[in-house]
Amino acid sequence: MRETREFLVAQGLPGGGPQLPASGKRFPDGAQYRVEIPSTEGPEVLDAVLGEARAREVPVHRISQGSGGMLLTAAELGAMSRTAAAASVELSLFARPVAAWGTGALATASGGGPVAAQARGTEGLVHALEDVRRTAEAGVRSVLITDLGVLATASRMRESGALPADLRFKISVQMGLSNPASVRIAEQLGADSYNVPTDLDLQQLADIRAATALPLDVYVEAPDDLGGFVRHFEIAEIVRVAAPVHLKFGLRNAPNIYPSGTHLTPTAVALGRERVRRAQIGLELLHRYAPEATCSAPAAADLALPRTC
Repeated sequence: MRETREFLVAQGLPGGGPQLPASGKRFPDGAQYRVEIPSTEGPEVLDAVLGEARAREVPVHRISQGSGGMLLTAAELGAMSRTAAAASVELSLFARPVAAWGTGALATASGGGPVAAQARGTEGLVHALEDVRRTAEAGVRSVLITDLGVLATASRMRESGALPADLRFKISVQMGLSNPASVRIAEQLGADSYNVPTDLDLQQLADIRAATALPLDVYVEAPDDLGGFVRHFEIAEIVRVAAPVHLKFGLRNAPNIYPSGTHLTPTAVALGRERVRRAQIGLELLHRYAPEATCSAPAAADLALPRTC
């Protein structure tokens, strides 16, 4: 953008430019960013996303899903686990249920939004942890968590050997922690990455980055029910100030398909393919404005050498 900024200055206008400090933190392999495709709701959608990524030469490091392991059959869980492992892609499944899926009234009330993502009562905690156990038993090594109690307890289970030592806890955007002190609490409780709220500006991202070493999961494009923000134009600065970061490509102007199932498979497949296309667009802009930015090798192995994707 240098030439455009210089032209503005020549016209007597402010040229702007980076003001925030660059992050010196990196993934274990030395890379600044990885790519995540969310809402990959089942084996057919996973196959479609990986196929589209190969066709478009888009590196995909993480696949996430929102309906939860509890709404996949044992065979489907196994199939997704094997497919992700064969592609060396991190597969992260939501830990369900949460209050929004139960019978409590507050979760669906106009003022009850934050309650919807919480595990409600002892039985809610038990069932969410059981979903984590079932998912892990199928070979999946990453789960999405929305509730601090579930995170803290699951972390203790991991430490004690009740859950696999290599199980990763990806914190969902629905947890909603929005400042450096609160995100640091999630890190101290055992989080392995943190999905920040979709509306944080670059200064707020930089503030959180200064307080934690956790990889930050940042929606470059957010679904409508999470704000519908399209931030492709900021992608180079997001990587610069927030690294290490998972660039997460949701989709605006798309139906909410949670909880998904075979009745929605064609729609989920089409949405998954378009998310990969959006990722291609975002990465093209990143390569244009920050060609030096490094991403993990497509296999997402922590021992891989960093490279420019």
